[in-house]
Amino acid sequence: MGLLIRGGEVVTGAGRCRADVWCEGGKIAKVEKGIAPPPGVEVVEAAGKLVLPGFIDPHVHAYLPLTTVTAKSNFANCTRAALLGGTTCIMDFAGAGREKDFDEAWAAWEAQAAGQASCDYGFHLMVRRYDAGLQKQLERLVAKGLKSLKIYLAYKPALAIGDEDLFRVLEFAAANGLVVMAHCENAELIPALQKKLLAAGKTGPEWHEPSRPPMVEAEGVCKFLTFAAAAGAKAYVVHLSCAEALSMADRFRGKLEHLYIETMIQYLTLDKSYAERGNFEGAKWILSPPLREKSDQEALWAGLADGRIDTLGTDHCPFDFKGQKELGRGDFTKIPNGIAGVEERMALAYTAGVAGGRIPLERLVAVAAENPAKIFGLWGRKGTIAEGFDADVVVWDPAARRTISARTQSLDTDYNPYEGFEVAGAPEVVTVRGEVMVRNGKFVGTPGCGRLLL
Repeated sequence: MGLLIRGGEVVTGAGRCRADVWCEGGKIAKVEKGIAPPPGVEVVEAAGKLVLPGFIDPHVHAYLPLTTVTAKSNFANCTRAALLGGTTCIMDFAGAGREKDFDEAWAAWEAQAAGQASCDYGFHLMVRRYDAGLQKQLERLVAKGLKSLKIYLAYKPALAIGDEDLFRVLEFAAANGLVVMAHCENAELIPALQKKLLAAGKTGPEWHEPSRPPMVEAEGVCKFLTFAAAAGAKAYVVHLSCAEALSMADRFRGKLEHLYIETMIQYLTLDKSYAERGNFEGAKWILSPPLREKSDQEALWAGLADGRIDTLGTDHCPFDFKGQKELGRGDFTKIPNGIAGVEERMALAYTAGVAGGRIPLERLVAVAAENPAKIFGLWGRKGTIAEGFDADVVVWDPAARRTISARTQSLDTDYNPYEGFEVAGAPEVVTVRGEVMVRNGKFVGTPGCGRLLL
């Protein structure tokens, strides 16, 4: 029957206007003033509200089986949390380094998501080695619609890719128009620093950041972008955390035709003091790259504002404190790396960024919706409010106020890394392809209706 969103202020990356949004057949059919709804059509009154495109999180681990522990996440609870936060599309990573080949990894992630995801989703493919047989599998996946690859320069020997394979992957990507995403930290230096710290009796979570300081990340950025420039590939630096790494990336502007930088909401709102909390509580905030100094936050906000940082994600990868993070008591290298964030991202970004005067709302829409869609081949379907695009819409109430807490989060993890943060603004209504999925903070949609985007 369709859906009319009436009387709100429509905001895109290009600007804003007062308009109604008519959704029909899963698509946005009209964006104009004074649309008269047919009889019996549902009308969402959006006067005094912001009407935003459904947000895209380009970096999520809805499912991640590691060697000793599996992230406390699945596509059902991750996508539900995403929708409650205003995110209508997530992008996960097919593969965790344990599968025998790309076909097995892709099939495993398809099986995890199908019938479980309540918002639309896409996959990047994780690559840790390269040979002729794997290339044939890559060719088939590219023909199927694969747009992006993910490589690690850290986590040796489980995930880190060798230099020869790295260059061959980048050459393949360049020839096939793929974006190559890279976790940029030096795989040799990190274990050496970890060993040195542990030998000195420095075993607590507060020593995680010194084991992989900003220079280690900056060196990884330099290596990846040097290889990408030599191969002529599209390069995407994931979860950049600090001013030093951003400065390194800036040196390559002009050397690569396509250079994209991603940062995460945690690096904009949390700092290393959280991981330094006593009695092992700091383990709750262990992730890689680590949380940095407060001064790095301002450098990243500046990069978002001036366009040097293109996207804002979460690296959503939650673990319980009890029984999971506690695996690293007595050895910080064994603390599972990751925190939640897919539910909190947009409220935190709106509060600290828009309400905090650091970036305009149009820029937030660009980095959290429009740019991910353009970079990863979703533009034309996702990323903005315009005729012909999917009817993924967020009616945002800028007057809403709440305090983030584990007691009220949708996930069943035993803590929230943003506990006590007061946030402004909240999604009042969220739609996916014209279906109302969230209303007034409650999930009301059809579970498992998400589609794989290829």
